Amino acid sequence: MTDDDARRRAVALWEEGTETLLAGDVEGALELFERSLAEAPTAEGYTFRGWALSFQGRLEEAIADCRRAIATDPTFGNPYNDIGCYLRELGRPDEAMPWFEKAKGAGRYEPRHYPYLNLGRLYAERGMVSEALAEFQGALALHPGDPVATSFLETLRYSVN
Repeated sequence: MTDDDARRRAVALWEEGTETLLAGDVEGALELFERSLAEAPTAEGYTFRGWALSFQGRLEEAIADCRRAIATDPTFGNPYNDIGCYLRELGRPDEAMPWFEKAKGAGRYEPRHYPYLNLGRLYAERGMVSEALAEFQGALALHPGDPVATSFLETLRYSVN
């Protein structure tokens, strides 16, 4: 089997694992992500295995997988955002903020507006209204009509007036 064949098989297993995870089968998804990574290490495989681990509350392991993803492909933005989310969930918002900023600058990332939403939430929680407004406006510039950004903007604008 060539490297291209292994990579194609890894991607197919990752896609199947993602579908399995979205269907609610965390254990099945973890098995598929493991198989994907055994075929060929990919940033997607590590990131989504980390996401599955987070469903089990294994956030430090999820962060470690995201770091592996970044080492595999530093242009892939999802693991940066995910690390920020996991740190926030662990009650470490100061550590989370730079990860959201890194996600915003990543070359390969969909949905690109997520780190703006996450950073906006952190700023809003801290009472940093102008910073939060800027982040939610940034999210809307990338994803017009986003209901989360729109809702937060309305709430923040109402609280200022």
